[in-house]
Amino acid sequence: MGAAHFSMERVFREFLVWFFVWGLLSLTCAGRLSVSRQNFEVHKHLNRLNKPPVKSIQSPDGDIIDCVHISKQPAFDHPFLKDHKIQMKPSYTPQGLFDENKVLEKTKERVNPITQLWHQNGVCSEGTIPVRRTKKEDVLRASSVKRYGKKKLRTVPLPRSADPDLINQSGHQHAITYVEGGKFYGAKATINVWEPKVQNSNEFSLSQLWILGGSFGQDLNSIEAGWQVSPDLYGDNNTRLFTYWTSDAYQATGCYNLLCSGFIQINSQIAMGASISPVSGFHNPQYDISITIWKDPKEGHWWMQFGDGYVLGYWPNFLFSYLADSASIVEWGGEVVNMEEDGHHTTTQMGSGQFPGEGFTKASYFRNIQVVDSSNNLKEPKGLNTFTEKSNCYDVEVGKNDDWGHFFYYGGPGRNSKCQ
Repeated sequence: MGAAHFSMERVFREFLVWFFVWGLLSLTCAGRLSVSRQNFEVHKHLNRLNKPPVKSIQSPDGDIIDCVHISKQPAFDHPFLKDHKIQMKPSYTPQGLFDENKVLEKTKERVNPITQLWHQNGVCSEGTIPVRRTKKEDVLRASSVKRYGKKKLRTVPLPRSADPDLINQSGHQHAITYVEGGKFYGAKATINVWEPKVQNSNEFSLSQLWILGGSFGQDLNSIEAGWQVSPDLYGDNNTRLFTYWTSDAYQATGCYNLLCSGFIQINSQIAMGASISPVSGFHNPQYDISITIWKDPKEGHWWMQFGDGYVLGYWPNFLFSYLADSASIVEWGGEVVNMEEDGHHTTTQMGSGQFPGEGFTKASYFRNIQVVDSSNNLKEPKGLNTFTEKSNCYDVEVGKNDDWGHFFYYGGPGRNSKCQ
């Protein structure tokens, strides 16, 4: 009886050991399959994004800029663009474009020309467009392959329906000016470029303009452009030119730059997502960029111009529902993500990291704020409002003069003695 009992115990122990080993092997195999599946999905996504280049340029910051034939760009993966004939220039440009050169001749507050880092090592030829190559590690930093290149939900400032609970849940904070209540067919601004410090890799700091249509619910349409520092998206802390669009409040449609089909680029000289150089310095030379977005009254597409001479391309009109007609709100300003680690406000800076009261060469600014009216004319905005969730962390102050038209200083350091 005792021997039989001992034998049964031994069999049971061996069974447990084998069961444990089998479990470990199963987990290991499942893990390998999971990693293998992820690698397959990432590789497939990279093949979709990275089109065969005519030539490639190594940028000093580590980026690779591929010169892709204009007809092979990511936009044409969209099923509605299979037979689209590229429009190489807008039918109309807004009248009354602010003459930057005259302003610079008059003002003592000098600003300087700006370029992109990759220009140091080469150029793309006519008939191609520069595309920042997406790397495996870029995609792996995203929460999923599907969400790579997309914003998280609820990232638009909510000045009209500012529900405190919604704002606090989103983790996004803003310091903006805005106009609403009319029909807007575009906007322009000249934006001071800085390199704000970002505390955590999953936070970002940006300065942009928003062209908005629809409600702040699930049907929001948005076209956005400006500069940003986003370690999560780009893998570094460089200041980069960016665009964004969505037609369903950041849920399924749209993306940054050329990371999905949609925006059609025609310009061979400016790369979306590429580093801007140089940037402004505290008490040092100042650098800014001009961005104009407008709706072509003939074709209906939304066009973007960078600076005074670089028409970058357009968002086809069919991408949108509400913006197919016009925008109902235009916003300009800064945005950061505040992850509130350990219950403390982030130290991620907005703009230059200084409050607006510091003024020129210290604080970040938007100048020459204009909107495009129904006659395709650039006009001064009427009824300009301001909005910020926490003015002790990031603030905004507006002004107007002959040199800068409507302008505002904005930004802040994030966590400080009055912002915990």
